[in-house]
Amino acid sequence: MDISNPFRKLLAQSRSVKPLGTWLMSAAPGPSEAIGHAGFDFVVVDMEHVPVDVPQLTDILRAVGCTPAVPVVRMAWNDLVITKRVLDAGAATIMVPFVQTADEARAAVAAAKYPPLGHRGVAAIQRGSRYGAAPDYLKRANDETFVIVQLETPEAVERLTDIASVPGVDALFIGPGDLSAAMGHIGDLGHPEVQALIQSAADQADRLGKPIGIVGPNPQMVSAFLDYGYSFSAMASDIAMMTGRARDWLADLRGDGNAATSTVTSAY
Repeated sequence: MDISNPFRKLLAQSRSVKPLGTWLMSAAPGPSEAIGHAGFDFVVVDMEHVPVDVPQLTDILRAVGCTPAVPVVRMAWNDLVITKRVLDAGAATIMVPFVQTADEARAAVAAAKYPPLGHRGVAAIQRGSRYGAAPDYLKRANDETFVIVQLETPEAVERLTDIASVPGVDALFIGPGDLSAAMGHIGDLGHPEVQALIQSAADQADRLGKPIGIVGPNPQMVSAFLDYGYSFSAMASDIAMMTGRARDWLADLRGDGNAATSTVTSAY
């Protein structure tokens, strides 16, 4: 198995310590670089819910590239053109949101791979190839590009085996926020029905030998997810941790302990 991709290396080392990451919601290079030095194994640059376009993404990737953390780019959508631009900008690991079927998973892989495995357009001079300084980039790119697909509804979890079996799908990722909403429990990740389906997804992935990740709002829930068998997990986000700490300190000074973490437990 090729492990030249940095995220694949993390997973290969995860038998003893499972990789931990966080979400980047600040959309700015400075905070992204700071979080990259905080000790997380990976950070997720969110292009779906954050106003990050490709030029901003490039600056954030440069900033995170100065740190030990591995960047994962969560795409805005399962789109051929967006995927091409993100990979050309230097992303090596992408996460494709809201994949519902095996056909949609195949489309995600095809967008990320050069022919004959896919439909990614070829440009020799771009940031991904170190502006042409990596002459073998085009030959290595298919092996080194890591594709994570997100399952965010009960229907997608029901099709987990079919989706995971698509060649080129390197890992799965459960989106608990959308999953809870689709189940009629929006904002309640801790609801027993939501937790049961989250655990079921981990069990299915384990039987298939497919890495699976998730994100949780706090250390307690992330620990529970890892106990379920998740291969890797993100925790909260840079903004959630910053504002959560601010609320904690303000609550301590104002003597209002109840308000300290009320919004942080359900947000990431």
